Amino acid sequence: MNSVRKKCEKPVLALLLFFCFIQFTSAGITVIPGDEVEPTSTQAEAIKFIDQVQAIAASDYWPNVKPGLFLENLKINIHKPLGMYAGRGTNFCGYGALAYLLLQDDPLGYAKFMLALYKNGMASMGQVIFTPSYSIKKAAGTLKYKGLLDIRPAEQMFYLTLADHFKGYLNLFNHHYDAGDENTFWASVNYAKFNRMIRQLLNYEVHARGTDLKQPSVGNTYDYISSKMQQGIVVLFLNNRILHKKKHENIKLKVPTHFVILESISKTDNVITMIYWDYGGKTLLQIEPEFLHKIVFGISQCIKKGHIEK
Repeated sequence: MNSVRKKCEKPVLALLLFFCFIQFTSAGITVIPGDEVEPTSTQAEAIKFIDQVQAIAASDYWPNVKPGLFLENLKINIHKPLGMYAGRGTNFCGYGALAYLLLQDDPLGYAKFMLALYKNGMASMGQVIFTPSYSIKKAAGTLKYKGLLDIRPAEQMFYLTLADHFKGYLNLFNHHYDAGDENTFWASVNYAKFNRMIRQLLNYEVHARGTDLKQPSVGNTYDYISSKMQQGIVVLFLNNRILHKKKHENIKLKVPTHFVILESISKTDNVITMIYWDYGGKTLLQIEPEFLHKIVFGISQCIKKGHIEK
């Protein structure tokens, strides 16, 4: 398994302290008994659809996205969704996590959305109509020194389009894209913004606990996460800056920076083992319960709409 990736957000604690946050609380929910929830579309359906597309014309709206590379990138993402990559040094990690959720639940919807966006310069998903600005359309396909993202123009389009549309308090002083803004607050995703994107774009109810500044009050963090894993998909908002440190007790910046999709969690004696999707692959992490509490700032449970009773 891949090692833990480098953090992809760079929030400044001084800026965060200017804002007050209301901690999200989970509404009472009951999962309807029955078989495992079916996805909105399947990978097999998406593969059959996208493999029938042999060629597309160059877009009038995305001058730097070559049609051949764009289509190749789409096929890679649909065939191998684990490889979705937000780029080295960017602040795209929140959009990468959302893209991975989309590819798990509705890969066919993702394929059709991206083809429409490329062909028409605009497209709709969920409750949102995306109309990217000229600067976004010009920038897609030109990002460099971002690792694999350099040669994945469809992913550049998707991340830039989401960042252009969705704004949070981190965008207070930077609402419009300029070259290099993929590395700045312009592209950052705070916790409330991430949950809002899921609610508006995907076929999930989201029940979130946490903030950008303080760990959620959920009692035993391991027990709470384990229970939520039984009811739906769990996304964790982590302080990823410290995961690579040899001495976990040395925490210098106590703010979250990273969204991951939890695949499994278990505990043996006093050791917690987590496997999660982390931008390009899966990561295995073994930590103590106290350290889990330190690094988790947000716990978002995603349950398919229509599968819960309120």
